[in-house]
Amino acid sequence: MTAADQRTNSPTPAPGGTAQLAGRTVARIGFGAMQLEQRAVGPDTALAILRLAVREGINHIDTAHFYGPCNTFIHDALAPYPDDLVLVSKVGADREADGKLVPAQRPEQLRAQIEANLATLGAGHVGVVNLRRLDAQPGLIAEGDQRVDLNSQLAELTALRDAGKIGAIGLSNVSANQLRQALPAGIACVQNLYSILDRSAEPVLELCREHGIAWVPFFPLGSGFPNRPKATDNPTVVSIAKELGATPAQVALAWLLAHYDNTLLIPGTSDPAHLAENIAAGSLRLSRASVTALDQLTTPD
Repeated sequence: MTAADQRTNSPTPAPGGTAQLAGRTVARIGFGAMQLEQRAVGPDTALAILRLAVREGINHIDTAHFYGPCNTFIHDALAPYPDDLVLVSKVGADREADGKLVPAQRPEQLRAQIEANLATLGAGHVGVVNLRRLDAQPGLIAEGDQRVDLNSQLAELTALRDAGKIGAIGLSNVSANQLRQALPAGIACVQNLYSILDRSAEPVLELCREHGIAWVPFFPLGSGFPNRPKATDNPTVVSIAKELGATPAQVALAWLLAHYDNTLLIPGTSDPAHLAENIAAGSLRLSRASVTALDQLTTPD
């Protein structure tokens, strides 16, 4: 039975409700494939969790060719792809033969990465491609000939969109000024570091609100870096979770969903129980008092 057959024969509610992404209706809780690479899971585990995610109503999967074997996992698990599945990939970095992650910001490199994504996904086009800028932390910083102006990159991605290789253009790790500069190209979504404890990207989110752009926070629990506060450890989050009979992670994710109607979450996991927990966060309803308390949280100095 194909993934499409599974969805047709077993319709399920969209986790977290729905929102628009590049003109497509997607579940607000998607799946981030990067965890499959980071945790170095085997093919059997990866394929099983991807198939389970789709059966549970997830139809928005975030990946990248430079996430190691993730695209191959997605192809082997889900191809031929269901019509309602939106695959979102990322360009801007690449891996050398020894596995080292390096910047790949030049227009010709962006094109090569998109072709690599198409090949490993076994797809004729990718629904959305996010351009990962490397101007600021977290992660790699572009230097030398990798410091490329945004307009040159957008011109290349626009040409690829016009050619039907990609459906829409997204941005990742950008400032409000960069998003404003890119708006004429037509931006479908923005992926930035953002959580209940780290709202330094709030100006970018406000611009997304203004233009109805999908907002996809990465590291939404604040746990992507060592020695940084984690939402799941915050006393207010823990207290509210206890009152609701939920987990702290579910409370933090539910707050993100409540903060902006066009927020899409892409938590990743290789554990079915953890997948179920993430999906259940989409049904958690926070009281007005809880939202007010959570709104007041900030990252400690």
